[in-house]
This record gives sequence, structure tokens and C-alpha cells, in this order.
Amino acid sequence: MKYHERSYRNKVSNNRLVSFHVCVQETDLFICSDTDLSDLALQSIYKYRRFLESYIKYRPEFLSSLYPLDDDKLAPDIVRDMLKTSSLASVGPMASVAGAIAEYVCNDLLSSSKNVIVENGGDIYLNTESDVRVTIFAGDSPLSYKINLLLKPDRMPIGICTSSGTVGHSLSFGKADAVCVISKSATMADAAATAIGNMVRDKSEIKIGLERGAQIEGVLGIAIIVGEHFGAIGDVELI
Repeated sequence: MKYHERSYRNKVSNNRLVSFHVCVQETDLFICSDTDLSDLALQSIYKYRRFLESYIKYRPEFLSSLYPLDDDKLAPDIVRDMLKTSSLASVGPMASVAGAIAEYVCNDLLSSSKNVIVENGGDIYLNTESDVRVTIFAGDSPLSYKINLLLKPDRMPIGICTSSGTVGHSLSFGKADAVCVISKSATMADAAATAIGNMVRDKSEIKIGLERGAQIEGVLGIAIIVGEHFGAIGDVELI
């Protein structure tokens, strides 16, 4: 598995906005908004990391489990969201952590900016007043940076998350160069992308990944890249 700098996993095009990075330990966010909201974003990251770290101390299996865990009605909202979406996708709760952080931080920033895009290691949650183009990075695949997804304002806020068996350090049991999932929830999109990525070990399983992934509650659209092969299903607008 090859590692690539996180900021290159997906490219997001919306030149009207101010761009900035905010980083706290493993959480490294690339954010676009109407103004520089670095301080507010930093506060938001600390808040949600504190929720997650405290819950992991209370329930260590939340960090390590590769399978869904029972809901906990007393847990913070971000934790309950991760428990719910990972259960729907049949993966461990931490499979959705990057998407969850992107979604919750974005929602916090939307109180101060009409346009916000938060990218967390290839997982994106956004709400903008104009079209946004997302270009899929798929490692050494010849289709890397060649496939663009169009997201329109009438679909937002929306999450678009990518899992890979050949790029990055995240755990995947598959070999897809990129599995990209669109959902109203980035937490859901992240969990589903992991689940679908685990199913796809070669080009012959693209169709299986698309069909089974489309059955996951909350999934709106899927795009899969394996080498020079590509497939898509659902609400996916290509440009």
C-alpha cells in the first residue's frame, strides 16, 4: 500500500472561497469558506476529539472493533451517529470517523459562513451556494484525476467520501483504487465506502460492490475505480 499526502486524495474546485488548513494530531482538515474560520474550526475539532477520546476510554472496543456495536443512548451525538451508520454498513464504528469529523465541523462552521467545504483525508462534507466539482484521486490508476463528480447546491448539504485499498493508511480488505460514496451524511458515506471497498478485490467485483453498496440505507450514489476500470450507480453526475 502506498501513502500519498492527504491533501491530494481528492481535489475540490470552488475558487471563490478562502482556503485554509487546521490540524490537531491525526485530524488534518482542509477547509474552504467565505472567510478564514481557522479559530472556530480549531475549537470544533478539539470539541469532537474530546468527545471521541473520552468515549473510547469508557468503551475501548469503540476504537478497535471491526464490527458494529450496540447503540448507546447516553453517548455524544457524534458517537451515536457513528454507531448508527457503521451498523447500517456492517463495519466497525471507527470506519466512519473521518467523515463524522468533517460533517460535524462543517455544521459548526455553517453558523458563520454560508459556504463551507471540509475535507478530511479524502472525506468531504459541504454546503455551498454554487456548483462544486470533486475530482477523484485513485492512486496509480490511469483514471486518477480523470473522473469528476458534479455536486449542485440543491443536493446540499451532502457528504462524499472515498475509501481505497491501494492508497493511504486506512484499513481496507479490498483492492479498489477508489470507492467513492455520496450520501446526505458524510458519516454514512465514510462507513459505506469502507464496507464497499472491503467487497472489491479486483475488476470483476466492481458490479457486486455497486449493487450491494446501493442497498445500504442512506447511500445515494457510488463510483468505483479498479485500475483502468470504472463503474457507477445511483445519483452520480459525471463531468
